[in-house]
Amino acid sequence: MIIDCHGHYTTAPEPHQHYRDAQVKQLKAPELPDPTYGRISDDQIRDSIEQNQLKLQRERGADLTLFSPRASAMGHHIGTRQTGVDWSRACNDLIKRVTDLYPHNFAPVCQLPQTAGVDLTAAVEELERCVTELGFVGCNLNPDPSGGHWNSLPLTDRFWYPLYERMTALDVPAMVHVSASCNPAFHATGAHYINADTTAFMQLIQGDLFSDFPDLRLIIPHGGGAVPYHWGRYRGLADMLKKPLLSDHVMNNVYFDTCVYHQPGIDLLFEVIPVHNILFGSEMVGAVRGIDPETGFYFDDTKRYVDQLDISEQDRAAVYEHNARRVYPRLDTLLHSLAS
Repeated sequence: MIIDCHGHYTTAPEPHQHYRDAQVKQLKAPELPDPTYGRISDDQIRDSIEQNQLKLQRERGADLTLFSPRASAMGHHIGTRQTGVDWSRACNDLIKRVTDLYPHNFAPVCQLPQTAGVDLTAAVEELERCVTELGFVGCNLNPDPSGGHWNSLPLTDRFWYPLYERMTALDVPAMVHVSASCNPAFHATGAHYINADTTAFMQLIQGDLFSDFPDLRLIIPHGGGAVPYHWGRYRGLADMLKKPLLSDHVMNNVYFDTCVYHQPGIDLLFEVIPVHNILFGSEMVGAVRGIDPETGFYFDDTKRYVDQLDISEQDRAAVYEHNARRVYPRLDTLLHSLAS
């Protein structure tokens, strides 16, 4: 089985975005009535999925995608706490509908309502709802709800602990994934995403989060940002900071995906990072949608790169399936129930 750990609903039907637009409009003109969520039929969802994610999933040979709301549209920097709650619930409810229609192709991962400078009570409550009531298997955690201004506390700060406590109690991991950038200095997918991946990893080195939460599991997407390329730097910084070896300090709890869009990048990822810590992912349909003129294939067809690796079939099976089942135990339970 091939499990893609990183997929977003980037093709949601138009009424979904209309609701968000109405939210934003009301923020600017509070006298407007509260926005209402428009009707989306099952057929509209089918059209949006079958001509996009499902079509590509079948063409490229994957079996199941961990599916979450569009990352760049989470927009945690927009509006109030209540804005975030309403938008996250709408996004997560739509993801639930997709996975109910295609239970063998998609498994649900939730967006959390986060607002810069606001505590995580709402995020904990939405995580609880999604996991215990709707059957979600994981969540996305934004380390920078400010949208590129980075005024949030590091991921190792006790500010985040209420969420980590609930994550570990529910036995669900988080993908550390920022949203859109409202800072013109940082292009969203080309700079902000990769900066965030790299920054999150360095924060984890500087702190001692996993001493307090030995069972917490975090996935750093996009191949870990710049981390694999600068692995010697991070090993050296850990030594300078008097931290344990990275293998003991963070790598029992941190995982990278394969959302790296060329063969040399994937080769480097697997040369540096242990196979045990790598999950297959494509971010499809996501940040880079074009065809690579050097290969003639889509940049985000990452399975082609993994297939070309000189690794054992046991390691390949771990990356394609078994690591995801281990990191997302509720996914493993879900797949067993679907097979019975």
